[in-house]
Amino acid sequence: MMGQNHIRTYSQMNGVDLVGIADVDEKRLSALLKQYGIEGFSDYQELLKQDLDAVSVVVPTTLHKKVGLDVINAGANLLIEKPIADSVENAIDIISAAHQEDIRLMVGHIERFNPAVMKTKEIIDSGELGNIVSISTLRVGPYNPRIRDVGVILDIGVHDVDVISYLYNSPVYEVYAIAGKKIHLFEDHASIILRFENDRAGVVETNWLTPHKTRQFTVIGTEGVAYGDYLQQKLVIHDKEWIKEAKVEKKEPLRNELECFVKACGDRAANIVSGEDGLNALMTAKASISSYKSKTAIKISSIFTRNPGDGVAEKASV
Repeated sequence: MMGQNHIRTYSQMNGVDLVGIADVDEKRLSALLKQYGIEGFSDYQELLKQDLDAVSVVVPTTLHKKVGLDVINAGANLLIEKPIADSVENAIDIISAAHQEDIRLMVGHIERFNPAVMKTKEIIDSGELGNIVSISTLRVGPYNPRIRDVGVILDIGVHDVDVISYLYNSPVYEVYAIAGKKIHLFEDHASIILRFENDRAGVVETNWLTPHKTRQFTVIGTEGVAYGDYLQQKLVIHDKEWIKEAKVEKKEPLRNELECFVKACGDRAANIVSGEDGLNALMTAKASISSYKSKTAIKISSIFTRNPGDGVAEKASV
């Protein structure tokens, strides 16, 4: 479904020439070719032989490294869905290859491009909320049967790990999680506490057990509080004297994300969700899983050795 949304969105964007689609599902591929009138391939390697500027990789996470490296070796800029990879080691391989080949690598943490989150970031950076001391999120709802290979932390909890890191402009330093599985094969509920520099806190509450979908966040600062709703794209600000609803220009987050990616392919100075950002989110999610299984807090170490100008990630550990 997400791959089809990428195709739909690219087809609606000015200045984007949709070259082709690769999909192993022949029935789905046939329907998409009929709808968009472009070339289709059952083998993505054939697609990569075309003259491509950029590729969206929307495949199962276990295939991210293989497909991602093939895209990079083909010389195309790469947008890869979250999480960046199925392991820290594979994520580092993707990041290193992209830097070595001078390829733009962006990770599809789509909630950064939710207008409510974008507006919150703007307000935080303006200082209107004072010093931020806590950010909490609530992401709950029914289980999606299409998710079969990971638990709730890696599937949807990682969204909020990335959002909180983005709003703080800081990686996570330590994590403690309580989670378990009540109905499903992997963990289906989790409460995660994140520690950032200067004793700032993040709290992620997520599950696949709630019958209704809720997507909300709260940002607490010394001068005010912001209450956001991902689904409604609303943001309400409270301070000591007033309550007001912030002006949020509603727009599909995926459109914002893909516009950012396309711009970044031609503008090296454009801000993106970098491979290192994706690695931070993946490491934190993996550490959360280790934490709930071991019932201990886990410190996260992320060590990047960089040569001038290349940013190659050489080591990361949890």
